[in-house]
Amino acid sequence: MAGRGTGPDFVEALARGLDVLACFDAGHRTMSLSEVATAAGLARPTARRLLLTLAELGFVRTADGAFQLTPKVLTLGMAYVGSLGLWDIARPHLEALVARTGESSSMAQLDGSDIVYVARVSVPKLIALRVDIGTRFPAVQTSQGKVLLAALSPDGLADALAQPSRAGLPPYIGRTAEQLREELTEIRARGWALADEELAPGVRSVAAPVRDGTGTVRAAMNVTVHAAETTVDTLLRDHLPLLLRTAGDVSAEWALWQSRPHVELEQRDETTA
Repeated sequence: MAGRGTGPDFVEALARGLDVLACFDAGHRTMSLSEVATAAGLARPTARRLLLTLAELGFVRTADGAFQLTPKVLTLGMAYVGSLGLWDIARPHLEALVARTGESSSMAQLDGSDIVYVARVSVPKLIALRVDIGTRFPAVQTSQGKVLLAALSPDGLADALAQPSRAGLPPYIGRTAEQLREELTEIRARGWALADEELAPGVRSVAAPVRDGTGTVRAAMNVTVHAAETTVDTLLRDHLPLLLRTAGDVSAEWALWQSRPHVELEQRDETTA
């Protein structure tokens, strides 16, 4: 459920509506009214009103007494990505990188202790985990997440890791907190991160930072391979240099995009024209 605010302007009904949308995921694509009410912690009449409102707005559809999200929900996330200008800039670079490596490439940003995918170009390969725009994974188990965590201040890192993951995966016990801090220090110094079957068996990836116009790391870009097909040596020798160059190009173009002048044109009054 969404966090509850304490300010005088907090709108409880909006928070409940977001709770309802958040109930649906890969494991719960279709849900009954009772299932939604239970998952969102709402009374059935409240859940019903919220679902019917979302259906009227086009975010939810109903069929045989069950509810599903519609593709319109994607507009909520893409509005965020589009407002950054990041997707339009990154897409041709991701496509070119995938064409050269023959492997999938994604871009993600940090949300608490998770990463959330905001861009992806994939190739049709058997891989242990399905990834779409909006997919979230625990940051400490991914190459992109480690790049993003390494860019945080000590206090920022502590705050991020203190937030429970919403990825729905079991906690990773492959390293201690001290080992994680040491790894992040090394990543910060060298400028890239490796995740070798930490997220799932067979999934191996390397990631590099994407910076905004101030030089701040705002996203991470990766190349993902199947461990049975590509060794760590091959990943670092052949794919990492291409990834670093691509991430640098995206960062440079993003900085230019952010520095462009923003001009608002005054609307012409047709009555006086």
